[in-house]
Amino acid sequence: MNLPASGRRVLVSGASRGLGRAVAQAFAANGDRVAVHFGSRAEEARVSLESLAGTGHVLIGGDLANPAQAAAVMDMATEGLGGIDVLVNNAAVNIRHPLAETSYEEWVAVWRQHVAVNLLATANLSHLAARLMIEQGTGGRIVNIGSRGAFRGEPDHPAYGATKAAVHALGQSLAVSLAPHGIAVASVAPGFFATERVAPRLEGPEGESIRKQSPFGRVGSAEEVAAAVLWLSSPAAEWSSGTILDLNGASHLRS
Repeated sequence: MNLPASGRRVLVSGASRGLGRAVAQAFAANGDRVAVHFGSRAEEARVSLESLAGTGHVLIGGDLANPAQAAAVMDMATEGLGGIDVLVNNAAVNIRHPLAETSYEEWVAVWRQHVAVNLLATANLSHLAARLMIEQGTGGRIVNIGSRGAFRGEPDHPAYGATKAAVHALGQSLAVSLAPHGIAVASVAPGFFATERVAPRLEGPEGESIRKQSPFGRVGSAEEVAAAVLWLSSPAAEWSSGTILDLNGASHLRS
């Protein structure tokens, strides 16, 4: 394996804002070159791109729920970066759909969307990236963004919790199969962390109860999660392949 500690070629899916933007910024600050992927938020993704330190970064759009477009995204990333060393599967949907309030038709549609984006897109990008890494012969890293909800439960977002649990399991299966090629695969399972999307909840009536989920009395930050992703992508983290790293401020403990 010859995976460098910096100067790597990194694809971050769903990097138009929030955690994806923070992850892209962390890699860029480390001296890596980043392909910033977006699904529909082109202008926000351009803000992400322009916020990155260094040069050689690229902007790539595509609907990852469509397997053909997922393949095109990987093609554009490898062409723009000259290869791929690290894949961060961050793109996801999270739509509220409590069973007692959701019609059957809506339930079916929401589940299909979650499976297509959260699970199948992750599986497809992982296949494409891993095959490229194998061809390059220099090893690589795949880091999946999972969720505390895979363990704690998501009563109002059951498809999100279920697909994130599947992402964790996928990562562990790939960790075993790809280790002979020098490719380490790991997942992070964040608890509640602050982004633009959840700001109204944190600032509203439920904000205090959300913060009290952790004994630290706060929620996490996207930068804290991004720091963990950066480490799991490093040469030093090879022996952590297969891990699911909890990042929830002791708000949910498991053994």
